[in-house]
Amino acid sequence: MKTKLIAGVIATCFAAPVMAQSSVQIYGIADAGITKTKGESARIFSGGADGSRIGFKGTEDIGGGYKAIFNLEARVELDTGTQTPTLITDNPGLYLTKGMGALPPTLLAGIRNAIQPKGGAAVNPEKALFDRTAMVGLITPVGAILLGRMYTPGYEVFAAADAFETGTAGTWGGITGGSAGFTALGADIRSQKSVQYRIATPAGFGGSLMYGGKQSGYLGRYNKFYGGAVTYKANGFDVGIGHNRGYDWMDRTSLVSTTVGGSFTTGAFKFFAGWHDQKNMNSALLRDYIGAWDTSIAPTLAPLGAPTATALRNVFVTNITRNSQVDATSYQLGAHYRMGAGRIMASAARQNDHTASNSDATLIALGYDYNLSKRTDVYTVVANIKNQNDGQYTPGVSGSPGGFTKVPGDDSRTFQVGIRHRF
Repeated sequence: MKTKLIAGVIATCFAAPVMAQSSVQIYGIADAGITKTKGESARIFSGGADGSRIGFKGTEDIGGGYKAIFNLEARVELDTGTQTPTLITDNPGLYLTKGMGALPPTLLAGIRNAIQPKGGAAVNPEKALFDRTAMVGLITPVGAILLGRMYTPGYEVFAAADAFETGTAGTWGGITGGSAGFTALGADIRSQKSVQYRIATPAGFGGSLMYGGKQSGYLGRYNKFYGGAVTYKANGFDVGIGHNRGYDWMDRTSLVSTTVGGSFTTGAFKFFAGWHDQKNMNSALLRDYIGAWDTSIAPTLAPLGAPTATALRNVFVTNITRNSQVDATSYQLGAHYRMGAGRIMASAARQNDHTASNSDATLIALGYDYNLSKRTDVYTVVANIKNQNDGQYTPGVSGSPGGFTKVPGDDSRTFQVGIRHRF
């Protein structure tokens, strides 16, 4: 029983497949392709179905039912050779600056460029070497204790419920970031400076608990972070419930999300279903936004006089505070159907925005994945997002957010084809 428990825990700690039996392994994914979005030029992307990466992981049996483990995983952008992917499209996101029309046009343009510089990093702006995962831990007979930067419990449940496995234009996550998109940090995918406890039983039940202190969260903006999940992976089921809760620098509740869902496999079919609720009334990035105004913009407004400078600051602070808030519920249904060496993938997802903006979005996607070998596959996906009101969602890929449509409320359609090799 103890041996089976340890093996199950090890399996939950490493996301990538084991390709060798040595105590230290080098692994990775090389994934790239071409995407064409309505109204945009075709472009090459890295990390379509899976984020391209190179990783190092290992285990050491130290006796008595204990094993030491580590995992270091670095992002690799095959299109540029860097570790900082850009958006699929270059259109500006307008929602964060909604209501700021009273600001001088040149100032408003400068703010938008500072929030989203053209060609700037959409992911990993810190340029961290091991941005994807960096952890060390101890497997015990009663579970694992892990320390470092890891996926959050809530996100792991979300990923298991996504029919497009968090990749390509069809991923459910393409419409769940809030109307401000990637610029508002609407999801806690990973948390740094965190400790996690994990367990997996032979019967298929498992769970995880995570705590992060100061500078936790994806960008290290939280004062503290909590996460937890309960899962069941047996008899064709891979289901769970996960919850994440972050706190901003003033220790106010920031992004809170709850996810329920997963998949069920029977014969050639695999069915997916998920429900996701997210709310953030105190964005952990708000201090960054206001701090940038006070240090970079306020000095340039001094010649206008204190009353005018204060009034302009109030316009900015009032609107950026409101626009960085998220309150939405989303759900997704999808399925896979295996045919020989290939599979058809389909899903429909809906984001119901509860804010005054009411910027709902609906995503429909269809894809086909064909295995050329055990390690290499080719895939193609078509997806359409119907935006409402201020919504500017446009499909992305696993390694890069899609960005924004040219006009709020405009629909977005995308066709993608790519190849993925696991090593």
